[in-house]
Amino acid sequence: MKPSVQLSDELVERFGKITSATAYSGVWRLAPPDGQEWFASANYQLCLMRGVKPMTAGKKMVGRARTLRFVPSRPDLLKITRRGADSPEYRAMARCGPGDVLIVEAHTFDEYSCILGNMKTRMLWHQKAEGLVTDGAIRDLQMISDEYGLSVFAANRSPAGNLPFLEAYQENEPVNVGGVLVMPGDMIVADDDGVVVVPADRAEEVIDWIEEQEEAEEYVIKLIDEERVPPGKYYPISAEIKERFRADKQAREQE
Repeated sequence: MKPSVQLSDELVERFGKITSATAYSGVWRLAPPDGQEWFASANYQLCLMRGVKPMTAGKKMVGRARTLRFVPSRPDLLKITRRGADSPEYRAMARCGPGDVLIVEAHTFDEYSCILGNMKTRMLWHQKAEGLVTDGAIRDLQMISDEYGLSVFAANRSPAGNLPFLEAYQENEPVNVGGVLVMPGDMIVADDDGVVVVPADRAEEVIDWIEEQEEAEEYVIKLIDEERVPPGKYYPISAEIKERFRADKQAREQE
């Protein structure tokens, strides 16, 4: 599956300046796409992964999603998936590079089954990827973090492997990680607060709104401090205050 929109390195860099909390605010407020107002209940609030925690505390990670899906293992499945260097996990990692994040759906009831360890993730290091996100477990974390420099967000740590419960099966298709749909090419913003998914075809709209919103918040903070008033006078930022901010900004730029 090809990404609907190819997100540029410049856009990745812009998202690299914000937090997951800010990304969340920018996504959940999105209106339905044009022509889909009748289905407004299908909104974008399911953008924050549940049960996925930072394993490399203090490491922020931003990048385009490259996807891999695991399924329950069975002996006959291994005949399909075990193809050496052409196995699904290696094809998925081959798609990764600078500014890319491997997103892995384990979707398992067994919290100790690992999706990857240091030997396989060495390919992510070779590819200069940013890191990985999974709703499964990860092992060899210290090497993956310290030696490879990869950021890791996962549901758990474990010394176990993937068998007998899981097997890598499919790459470059939509996945469900932490209850969130991730399409290949989506923007991922992850830090110690969590992992947020930004739909690729709305990413530029989201970052445009965020950058203006952050400027408006600085403007509001200044008003609050100058007037020594409760923040509630100006925050949350109303449409009226946003227009006041834009007018003042335009006036300053014309001076």
